[in-house]
Amino acid sequence: MVELKTDASIDAMYEAGQVVGRALSAVRKAADVGVSLLELDEVAREVLREAGATSPFLGYRPSFAPTPFPAVICASVNDAIVHGIPTSYRLRDGDLVSIDCGAHLGGWAGDSAISFVVGEPRPADLRLIETAERALEAGIEAAVVGNRLGDIAHAIGTVCRAAGYGVPDGFGGHGIGRHMHEDPSVPNEGRPGRGLPLRHGLVLAIEPMLTGGGKDGYHAAPDGWTLRTDDGSRAAHVEHTVAVTNEGPRVLTAR
Repeated sequence: MVELKTDASIDAMYEAGQVVGRALSAVRKAADVGVSLLELDEVAREVLREAGATSPFLGYRPSFAPTPFPAVICASVNDAIVHGIPTSYRLRDGDLVSIDCGAHLGGWAGDSAISFVVGEPRPADLRLIETAERALEAGIEAAVVGNRLGDIAHAIGTVCRAAGYGVPDGFGGHGIGRHMHEDPSVPNEGRPGRGLPLRHGLVLAIEPMLTGGGKDGYHAAPDGWTLRTDDGSRAAHVEHTVAVTNEGPRVLTAR
């Protein structure tokens, strides 16, 4: 069931979204060569603690997962697309890192993700990340009253495909509100003018995922959580929580 949020609820979600934004900014600042993924997770935990927020990631166990998720961030490195579990792995020069983070505050959720390179970047990685960010911007621009979900999906997919990148099938964004994952699903490819009409009060987590090799294939790593590209190419993942309003899209996780 799709729930439309009141203006007051959207304001409350903005507060949760700002906690997520602060956590991601702190993690990005702390990320450097030699820093472990577990250390980055602790940085995010501290931001959540200081804000009086909890993590919707920690202990989350969907039907596909063999174990509850053990961290407050997903940390996906290089060929990992999404859902990477923070480990003792220490970042190396040139690593492409995607960090996904969420927060529950006052009964409402926020969810956002960033991708960046640690140390000296490869030009190809910078182009991949820049394209992911453009796809996110295109998806947000399409999140207006009167459009449909297919318009968001089409906007994202058009940017990704035009640049020659893969779009993992079956993964994308979602509704968000009291819970991190709500209806509807928000695909990263689709046909314009199709799907659920966008109305004032609909809040979505819009999240392009791109694979650098141009292939759509992926597989689950042995941990049962991390999704990796089949061809070993690098991946990028970016995300914002966005409210559809009569005044236009409102980004609730802006940093």
